[in-house]
Amino acid sequence: MSRDYDSQLLESVAVRRRRMRDALLFGAQRTRRSADERLGKLFAGIAIAAVLCAGCIGWSFLQHTLERQKAEQKRQEQRYQQPVQSPEPEKSAGAGKS
Repeated sequence: MSRDYDSQLLESVAVRRRRMRDALLFGAQRTRRSADERLGKLFAGIAIAAVLCAGCIGWSFLQHTLERQKAEQKRQEQRYQQPVQSPEPEKSAGAGKS
């Protein structure tokens, strides 16, 4: 029986402290302040989502730019690796004699 009384007493003290803390933080306009807090959290969530979206767009742009640079570099390497063809084919020694 004494344990029930102790737990009830501790719980009532915790509830009283929470109410006192809320009264100190929010004052008489508790409902209005809690709505303001919700709006603040909403705007913070929207801001975080916007930053994440901007980060994804930036990452995508960076990947696209790097892929384009790699493709351009590959094309240049292939162009320089191909042998240069002269406009006139060389005549072989056996074909000129008749």
